[in-house]
Amino acid sequence: MNPADLLTAIDVPADWVGLRLVRETTNSHHLRDGHPQGHGRETTWGAMVEVSVQGNLSYCATPQITPAGIRQAATLAYDQAKSLTPRTHAIADRPPARGHYLTQVGQSQRNISTKELTELLVKVCQTLKVSDEIVCTKASLASTESETWFVSTNGADWYQQTHYISNHFAATAQVGTEVQTRSDHGMLARCYQGGLEWLLTDDLWERVQRIGEQALELVRAENCPEMRTYLVLAPDQMLLQIHESVGHPLELDRILGDERNYAGWSFVQLSDFGHLQYGSPLMNITFDPTVPGEFASYAVDDTGVRAQREYLIKNGILVRGLGSLESQMRSGVPGVACGRACSWNRPPIDRMANLNLEPGTGTFEEVIRDIEQGIYMESNRSWSIDDYRRKFQFGCEYARLIENGQLTKTLKNPNYRGVSSEFWRNLVRLGGAETWEMYGSPYCGKGEPNQAIRVGHGSPVAVFANVEVFGGG
Repeated sequence: MNPADLLTAIDVPADWVGLRLVRETTNSHHLRDGHPQGHGRETTWGAMVEVSVQGNLSYCATPQITPAGIRQAATLAYDQAKSLTPRTHAIADRPPARGHYLTQVGQSQRNISTKELTELLVKVCQTLKVSDEIVCTKASLASTESETWFVSTNGADWYQQTHYISNHFAATAQVGTEVQTRSDHGMLARCYQGGLEWLLTDDLWERVQRIGEQALELVRAENCPEMRTYLVLAPDQMLLQIHESVGHPLELDRILGDERNYAGWSFVQLSDFGHLQYGSPLMNITFDPTVPGEFASYAVDDTGVRAQREYLIKNGILVRGLGSLESQMRSGVPGVACGRACSWNRPPIDRMANLNLEPGTGTFEEVIRDIEQGIYMESNRSWSIDDYRRKFQFGCEYARLIENGQLTKTLKNPNYRGVSSEFWRNLVRLGGAETWEMYGSPYCGKGEPNQAIRVGHGSPVAVFANVEVFGGG
C-alpha cells in the first residue's frame, strides 16, 4: 500500500484532493477480583478522501484500500461537492505538510504475552485487597498503536505512528450499608503516549496498595461538610476542571453554533477574545501537542497544520480559541492546530488536544501552609455542566480537611459547584513544577456522528477561594 499511488488513482477534476489513511490496533485486558473478564484485540483500517470543488469541501470514507475503492470514494465526494452552490469564499487552503512523527517508547515496550499481563493484573487485584472489607477489585489495561498517512495534490506527505497506553485500578470497600470506591487517579485518567514504562513505574505497588487503604479510609470517613471555603484541587481533578470549564467553552465551532443541538453552546462570545478576564492573573492555559508522553501529542493535525504550543489564556485574559482552519476563517479569531478526527471514517473537527495549566511556585506543603481552613480533593467521580458551559457541579472520590495549613481527617463524598469564569477568577495559588502532573482521557465526545477522541491535561495543584463545597452520595 503506497498512499501516493492511491492518490494518483483518483481522477476527479477537483481543485484539491486529500487522502488520509488510518490503521489502529487496540489490545485490552480486564480483570475483576483477580478473574479475567475479557481480553480483546481490535483493528480498524480505512481511508478518508476529501475534495475541494468551487469553494466547497466534501468527503467520503471507505474501508476498501485499493485504487478502485479510493477512486469510487473520490467520485462520490466530488459529485456531492459539485451539487452544492459555489462559494465566493473558498475553504482554507490545506497546507502541504511533510514529515513524520513517532512516539518515543521506552525499553519496557516488548511483545509481552497475554499470560504475563494477566499475571500482572491478578497481582494488582490481590494488592488492592488490603482487607476483607474490600469487596471488589478491578484492574484493566489497554494499549493502542495508531498509524496515519496523509497525501494531497498540493504536495502534503506526512506519516504519524503513535503508541498509547491507559490503565485503571479500583477498590471498593463496604462496611454495613456504606460503600466507597477509590481508583488510581479517577476512571482511566492514567493515559499516556508510550509503552509499558508508564505502567511499570517505581511506585506502582505503593500506589496500588494506597488505593486499597484509601478505600478503607473513605468507608469510615465523615461526609464532606457544606460550606464556602478554600478548595485545593489535585492535578487529577484539574483534568476534569480544565476539560469542562475551559476546553469545551473555547471550541470555535461550538461558539459559532455547530454543536448546539448535541453537546451545547458556550458562554464565550467571539467578541470576548483579546478582552475577557477569564480567570485570575495566575491563569495561563496552553494548547500544547508537543509535550513528550502526554496523551494527545502529535506533529500535525488531521488537516496538516503544524502543531505548536500556543497560549489560549494568558495572565487570565482570553487570547485564542480552539479552532481549526475553517473555524478561524469563519470567526476571525486566531486558533490552533486542532482539526482532529477520531478515526478513518470521520472528518476532522475542532477538538482539544493537550490543554495544560502552567505551574506557579512552591511545593504542596507551601501551597497549603497559609490555609487556615479548606478542603483538598482528588480524582473525579462525577460531573455536570449546563449547555453553555457556565454552571458546573463536580464530585470527587477522596478529600482531606485542611486545618491550620495541614491535611487532617479524610472526608467522603466531596462535591463542589461554581460558575466557570467566577471560579477561575478566584484562583489564588498554583503549585510549582514539582506539583505538575499530566493525565488524560480516551473518551472526549463531540460531533454528530459522535467522535470519541483522546485528550491530555496537565496541571499543578491549584487553590481556589470562596468555593461552595458540600457532601452527600
